[in-house]
Amino acid sequence: MKKLPATVVALGLASLFTDLSSEMIFPLLPIFLAETLGAGAIALGLVEGVANSTAALLKLASGYWTDRVRRRKPFVLAGYGIAGAARPLIGLASSWPWVAVLRFSDRVGKGLRGAPRDALIAESIEPDRRGVAFGYHRAMDHAGAALGPLAAAGLLLWTDLSLRGVFLAAAIPAVAAFLLIAFRVRDADQAPRPATRRTSPPPARLDRRFRWYLVSLGLFSLGAASDAFLLLALSLAGLSPAAVAGMWAIHNIVKMGASLLAGHWSDRAGRRAPILLGWLAHGLIFAAFAWFESLTPLAILFVAYGAVQGVIEPAEMALVADLAPRDRSGAAFGWRHMVAGVAALPASLAFGLLWDQLGASAAFWFGAALAGAASVGFAALPRQ
Repeated sequence: MKKLPATVVALGLASLFTDLSSEMIFPLLPIFLAETLGAGAIALGLVEGVANSTAALLKLASGYWTDRVRRRKPFVLAGYGIAGAARPLIGLASSWPWVAVLRFSDRVGKGLRGAPRDALIAESIEPDRRGVAFGYHRAMDHAGAALGPLAAAGLLLWTDLSLRGVFLAAAIPAVAAFLLIAFRVRDADQAPRPATRRTSPPPARLDRRFRWYLVSLGLFSLGAASDAFLLLALSLAGLSPAAVAGMWAIHNIVKMGASLLAGHWSDRAGRRAPILLGWLAHGLIFAAFAWFESLTPLAILFVAYGAVQGVIEPAEMALVADLAPRDRSGAAFGWRHMVAGVAALPASLAFGLLWDQLGASAAFWFGAALAGAASVGFAALPRQ
């Protein structure tokens, strides 16, 4: 198999270290909020919703900005630096609003780097290998997401560190990611920008099929609440904090393998089938989470959910790259992330409110229904 470009490899490794750092914290955050800080499901929904929506809005802005200045690396470097500095400080938080502030800062960094990084990956490889490149990148991301919980579980089980100490230790891999970006990533050569084109916010200047995809994605994202709620369901079913971290690791190992396979699949068979089948499976898994309450079926479903996410992600990113002109790829990725992320705030708030007022089953049925509706919309995406 032909080797991936050095920049794509370095970006993948940086994502591995970043997610190692992030996932030492994320699967334990619902427990930290509930048991250490005394916060409930609504607070969890607010923290995650604000964090993800912040990242989404900044991804749109950074996407347009990086198209204008025609450089990607400075945004990627700043994003990794800000997130890596803010994230471990959650270990010092004394109340859930401070957690919200630090998650906000973390997501500011994610927002700055997201669209420029994805555009840089797309620009660094041939168009017919984009699925492989994004599959590799997502696989490295998920590898870090698997190693992070394992590291956290090991620190909890074999050292005297508390949850706060584990969060502070997450600074170490964050520094490694920053150094990789600083010394191993370079901008791709930029194609000349057509003189008649303007880089401006309205998505109407992007492909009609891309706009159709954005509408379907927005509907899907309104029901795709934070993974923290699935982790909370496992915790309430009887899984210990260390076991939750271990389950999150298994979940991400499955995502890693699925991402590598799905990237090749989307290059050969097209982007539509992985996305459509993945969205339908997502809805079915949420419906099953609404139905079952015991730990064993929920654990199996959570692992299957990792495979579904691994199938969806590289195909979606490759689809965005396929539909966007090169001089607007940053903007296109920004719109993709913005639509998904802005929907995250009402999605997480609605999920938390339904959970608190009507129970977990009502929240998961809500997500399943929206996934089904979005799948119908995406199936009608006009063909080339």
